[in-house]
Amino acid sequence: MPKPSPSSALAHRTRNLTPLSNTPGSDTDEPSTPAILTRQPSREVIQGQNAVPILSHRLKHDSSILALVCGEEEIYAGTQAGEIVVYGLSTFERQAVIEGHRGSVLGLCLSEEHGLLFSSAGDRIVNVWNTADLTRKCCLYSSYDVGDIFCIAYSATLQTVYLGAQNTTIQWCGLAEVKRRSRQVAHPSLRDDPFFDSAGPGGVRTPRPVDASFTPRHAKGGDVIQINKDSVRHFAHYGYVYCMLLIKDGIPESAGHEVLITGGGDGVVKLWTLDAKHGGAIEELYTLDDGREEGHSILSIAIDGTFLYSGRSGGEVDVWDLETRQLVRNLKAHKDDVLTICVGGSFMFSAAVTGFVRKFDRQYQLTSRMQAHDGRILASAFTYHRQRPLYITGGSDCTIGIWDVSDCMSPSMTATRTSNEQLFEALRKFVSYRTVSSDPKYQVDCRRGASYLRSVFKNFGATTEMLTTPDAHNPVIMARFRGNPATADKRKTILFYGHYDVVAAENATGKWLTDPFEMEGVNGYLYGRGTSDNKGPIMAAIFACAELTSEQALGSDIIFLIEGEEESGSRGFEEAVKANKAAIGDVDWILLANSYWLDDRIPCLTYGLRGVIHATVQVESSHPDLHSGVDGSSQLDESLKDLVMLLSTLSGKDGQVQIPGFYDPIPPLSRHEEALYRDITCALVQSNPDLGDPQTLAASLMRRWRDPSLTIHRFHTSGPNNATIIPRLAKASLSMRLVPNQEAAYVAQSLEGYLQDQFDELGSNNKLTVTIDHQAEPWLGNWTNEIFKTLEEAIMDAWGPIDQSRRRRSSARKSKNGMASLSGDTEEITGYFAGVKPSPTTSSVLANGSVASPLQPLTPLIEAGPTSSAVTSKHNHNKSASNTTPTPKTDTTDTPRKPLYIREGGSIPAIRFLEKEFGAPAAHFPCGQASDSAHLDNERLRLVNLYKARDIFKRVFKELPVK
Repeated sequence: MPKPSPSSALAHRTRNLTPLSNTPGSDTDEPSTPAILTRQPSREVIQGQNAVPILSHRLKHDSSILALVCGEEEIYAGTQAGEIVVYGLSTFERQAVIEGHRGSVLGLCLSEEHGLLFSSAGDRIVNVWNTADLTRKCCLYSSYDVGDIFCIAYSATLQTVYLGAQNTTIQWCGLAEVKRRSRQVAHPSLRDDPFFDSAGPGGVRTPRPVDASFTPRHAKGGDVIQINKDSVRHFAHYGYVYCMLLIKDGIPESAGHEVLITGGGDGVVKLWTLDAKHGGAIEELYTLDDGREEGHSILSIAIDGTFLYSGRSGGEVDVWDLETRQLVRNLKAHKDDVLTICVGGSFMFSAAVTGFVRKFDRQYQLTSRMQAHDGRILASAFTYHRQRPLYITGGSDCTIGIWDVSDCMSPSMTATRTSNEQLFEALRKFVSYRTVSSDPKYQVDCRRGASYLRSVFKNFGATTEMLTTPDAHNPVIMARFRGNPATADKRKTILFYGHYDVVAAENATGKWLTDPFEMEGVNGYLYGRGTSDNKGPIMAAIFACAELTSEQALGSDIIFLIEGEEESGSRGFEEAVKANKAAIGDVDWILLANSYWLDDRIPCLTYGLRGVIHATVQVESSHPDLHSGVDGSSQLDESLKDLVMLLSTLSGKDGQVQIPGFYDPIPPLSRHEEALYRDITCALVQSNPDLGDPQTLAASLMRRWRDPSLTIHRFHTSGPNNATIIPRLAKASLSMRLVPNQEAAYVAQSLEGYLQDQFDELGSNNKLTVTIDHQAEPWLGNWTNEIFKTLEEAIMDAWGPIDQSRRRRSSARKSKNGMASLSGDTEEITGYFAGVKPSPTTSSVLANGSVASPLQPLTPLIEAGPTSSAVTSKHNHNKSASNTTPTPKTDTTDTPRKPLYIREGGSIPAIRFLEKEFGAPAAHFPCGQASDSAHLDNERLRLVNLYKARDIFKRVFKELPVK
């Protein structure tokens, strides 16, 4: 037999792995190539089109997905590139990538207790992996030239591995005898072939390809085992052995022992008994043959009790009764090859090269059809994860689809659907409303989104009311969750503030991965406008209250004030709150969650925000628009020239604002706050050394957070848009960011006075107008009070330890240029304005520069360390987790890390207003990561952040009132 090529061996199964262009219409039309059938296949009408599975999450990779298997907490995916990718079932984050084979991974199998993972591939070997740390336990290979190994199964009873190969053999190897037969030898694909690598005439050997000596990075360790020559069944099928599975029950002839079922290229299914006395040797029990003149390959098989489903080339599915050995049904499921079948929740799912999935019930009625991939579906799996049924598909479009098949639940399971699932679905619906407050054409969408949010509150038992705003702006939703009546005499109140409006999002240029208003999960993130700002945090807080209410553990009142105009300056919010202050009542604490971490790694708490003044400066001439060639002269006062000279007086070197007394109210940096910056810089530089000197980084952050600033945003001029016009009118939009102790009204007045004085010095005949368009007060919270302490404890409990093994203490002293010291030796630091201007460390630099989060290590666990998430999940999967968020453990220490205490340069108009109005302290809890891209294309929120936020809110709402 000629030496097979791994790529050629895949040709029949997958043909080429380029996406198909699926034409509209049914995917069960007659195949384009005639098929010879011995009977007329059944054609079913679709029943219950409303039961179509819904895409819950999409996992993207860079090569085709050929094999899938699920553990209690993981998805293992075999790829065409020879990798095994591990994803978490709870958060769908990628946990590890194992480079384990030189050829495509064609088969995956888990042992019964999920402690071993078996992988077979086009490189003629089988690897056995320890799922606890994903190290290789051993490697099996045949003494025969087997070609591709398409499938694999494992008998835990006999501790024996079975494999089906391209050379028509079924082979087996007992792992109990591994030590006796093991020997350290070269990888089979690296050895000389007796024919192809022999010397030719003149003793010259054919050169090998450059990568011929390549060994997969993680195909190391363990024993390399050669399968005994007598552990082989030659010509087990008269064709490739494509699929196999082991069953214990359902076969009367098996007498309760395991039976191996295989399907091959000869179009038949065979059942084999396993002989424990002879090392697990197989003996044919019987064959299932439908009597075709020309057999069509059996490409996939699945078992449901005593019924066997076999997927064929040509688009058919045969249903066999194993008790009677009869062909019960022949379904024309697809118009081309059925590559994968699985059974779960009383349904059979068939998937084909067309990219379509069809779902059949137990009466073999077609209940739904969907296009799952833009290409061939090559693998599938069905599993229950925390009582939630999941159908999982992998395709040639390099993606894995996670499908919500909740109709596969039994009535008893439906009543116990997990809170995580409900939270996800509620947020997806919330995101679908285009609540864009800045565009009048979305006014109706805003009202519909507000109505939906109100319905969520009401469904969880909250009392709700729509608070009207002046000038018909979007309403404010007020909702109240009342605490346990037993605590009425000492009940306290927490006010949660948020906003349901979002900034505009269009996808005309195709920059979004998904439709911005159709939330989709991709690689552990939820993409959609508003997922992070601010719909995700709002839903997390609502579900926290709902769970506490159902547990009768809510000892306080939680009032929600959710406005619909925050992205437009909170128009009408203050008026609505003042008008309904009596209905809102007394407030003890204020909490909001409307921002992000500094990077993608360490949770944060925000204790300060800058205020803002938006202004328009306009210079207008008495003359009309003129032509520069006809009327331009030095005597003419040009409005745009006056405006530029005027604005140039506002700031000097290093961006310092020139308004007299502008910086006077700013308090100096205290030792306590300096310690917070020291903690921040040490953490950031540890994870991203490219950020440079901690001292310089701290100065950059201070300039963003505790220094005021002035920005000129845009210019506008009158007249036609050409290069010869002297405009009659010129105006500019500018903003000033303010810091605590700067009063917005006073600064606005100072700005107007300063500009007028500077304009008068120009001696121009033009007219100056300064308009204050909007202003908001800065906010500085007390990060040592009870609400911050409670948040800190909740964050540390929810997120657990974070790797600090490389933390290094900054020893920076005051430099020659007068830059602030971070050594903590001085009581106060006031000199960080002086000296060399530091390069700005922007939010995008922090987001893009932070290393991959330890929560989602992108290296195999044998390199990431033994405490990574896939390891700890083995110890946690038995916990009842209907309302519990999984905590991936990713550090090298058991000590939880405190969140970073940060300030922010942005502004939220409502927070300082609410503090003043209700006389209550506020705290700001960021839920998202730095890379969430709020207000930008591809806004997203990590799924685990959503679940953790819910857990943190729940603890704060429960524990804060009793502190």
